[in-house]
Amino acid sequence: MRDMRTPLGKVRGLGSAKDGTEHFWHIRLTAVALVPLSLFVIGWVLSLRGVSVDGVRASLAQPLVALPVALFLVAALFHMRLGMQIIIEDYVHGEGSKVVLLMLNTFFTIAIGVVSLFALLKLSFGG
Repeated sequence: MRDMRTPLGKVRGLGSAKDGTEHFWHIRLTAVALVPLSLFVIGWVLSLRGVSVDGVRASLAQPLVALPVALFLVAALFHMRLGMQIIIEDYVHGEGSKVVLLMLNTFFTIAIGVVSLFALLKLSFGG
């Protein structure tokens, strides 16, 4: 089978979409980042068993807790959007439907991110 890419395209790693492996690397990097962040969040949530809402607020008031939780939310949402984008691009065949679903995927991710980060900030700073 003959490779249809130009020599310059091979060097740059560009495919037919002209964005190369950028999407591949973004999804891999978010997956790698989510491993320690997920372990931290799971451990943190387990440590909160039986703690009141005030205890959760006190815990989130600590920057060493709030920042990893915020990073977890951002990385998880970005990873989710990329994963859903792949599914939509692979399995939705109508061009119009694909565009609408990709836009909804982005809007949904942003909406969930805004609500999640707002809740985190509200708990962190009281309110």
